[in-house]
Amino acid sequence: MIGILGGTFDPIHLGHLRTALDVMQGLELEELRLIPLRDPPHREKPTSTPEQRLEMLQAAIAGVPRLRVDQRELDRAGKSYSLLTLQSLREELGDIPICLILGQDAFQGFLDWHKPEQILQLAHLVIMQRPGQPLQNHYPERLTDNPDELKSSTAGKIYLQPVTQLDISSTRIRGMLQAGQSPRYLLPEAVLAIIERDGLYR
Repeated sequence: MIGILGGTFDPIHLGHLRTALDVMQGLELEELRLIPLRDPPHREKPTSTPEQRLEMLQAAIAGVPRLRVDQRELDRAGKSYSLLTLQSLREELGDIPICLILGQDAFQGFLDWHKPEQILQLAHLVIMQRPGQPLQNHYPERLTDNPDELKSSTAGKIYLQPVTQLDISSTRIRGMLQAGQSPRYLLPEAVLAIIERDGLYR
């Protein structure tokens, strides 16, 4: 069973990385792929280039077992739809269970995604749950609290995974840099080194 976590990662920070590790360890995933988006359908285009975001991602997870970067969306023109990515992964991986990892906010808008029903035919949804925040579940019949059900079927289940809450955002980091402040300790030192080298987000 593998997990995939998409995002602009502009830049990648410790909030992304800690929650990814929580899910990977909690579900005992064989691997978790971080997939940077080229052109996200539901938000503004990233500030930094695909090449810069890819380099920051690779630097952030260097040497971490079972975490890897998958750049297929950067290599594909057009909007970065999850459906197209999952179809591509299915062709590559066959019947291995795939877990599409989402934050609660993203899941609340899931019905507005491109062909959500087809997404559920290709992957399970793993929702990173915030303590004390109720979840509006659009598919109660698909909900499971047993991770073994994810492993025993290819797709279609919804699972809630508690994760560490870190109040860090890429927007905040970019704002700090624009204001001439240091975002040290909010993101990996290797990522900060790339930002400083290239003068990103100034």
